[in-house]
Amino acid sequence: MVLKLRIENSDGAVLAQNAGDDRVCLVYDKAYNNGDFIVMEAESSDCYLVVQLEDSISPAFVFMGGHSHKMVVPFLEKRVSYSPKSFSGELHLLTVRLAEEREVTTYKNLALNPFDCHENICLFPHSSANVETRGEAVFAARNAVDGVSANAGHGTWPYQSWGINQNPDAQMRIEFGRKVKTDKAVITIRADFPHDSWWTDGILAFSDGSEVRFQLIKTDQPQTIEFESCQCEWVLLKNLIKADDDSPFPALSQIEIWGAES
Repeated sequence: MVLKLRIENSDGAVLAQNAGDDRVCLVYDKAYNNGDFIVMEAESSDCYLVVQLEDSISPAFVFMGGHSHKMVVPFLEKRVSYSPKSFSGELHLLTVRLAEEREVTTYKNLALNPFDCHENICLFPHSSANVETRGEAVFAARNAVDGVSANAGHGTWPYQSWGINQNPDAQMRIEFGRKVKTDKAVITIRADFPHDSWWTDGILAFSDGSEVRFQLIKTDQPQTIEFESCQCEWVLLKNLIKADDDSPFPALSQIEIWGAES
């Protein structure tokens, strides 16, 4: 299957491009400019890929639900939720390849996608939320699925998180783009105590209609929620109950949804 990568500027001019069968790499030997974006194309949709659109970010297993994915290169305020090394300098290596069968079938974190973004419509998993604190990049839903679980602070990388702007009705949704089978979630709350609060209860609601109620404690450690296996296309984190403490700021550093292809 033909895979393509290219860099375009804000006017749509192609700055660099490459294509290959089943795998492609693109070396871009210039600095990014504000307004540049990365385009990844697959000859066939509904395929499993391993992508690395920035060489300072680990490769990610993803499901491509369309033929083309576009990622705006983050600049200014949007860049601070990434490592300072990311998207910087004058030499960039981007790679995409078809996933191997063992990578497709293995039990894994189905929520992980460090290349997720608001504009993403087909590179799954994809996260979204009904609220993000002040609309700031360091509090976007994507931060909770980027694989960075450092939680001893808040704000810029590596302490980016999903912030709920003190909204008691905050919800976060993770879409998988296809039906998967899951039986475990792992939640890492932000733990910048005493600045932060925490949630004591919540619900995971699945697209098949099932729900799992869970409890959390005040800790900086990941908390595992195991449940009866279900098949779903998305999961919704909702009904989050804040602890009765002085801080108004509960937040989520990372959520993992563990499972396999259905």
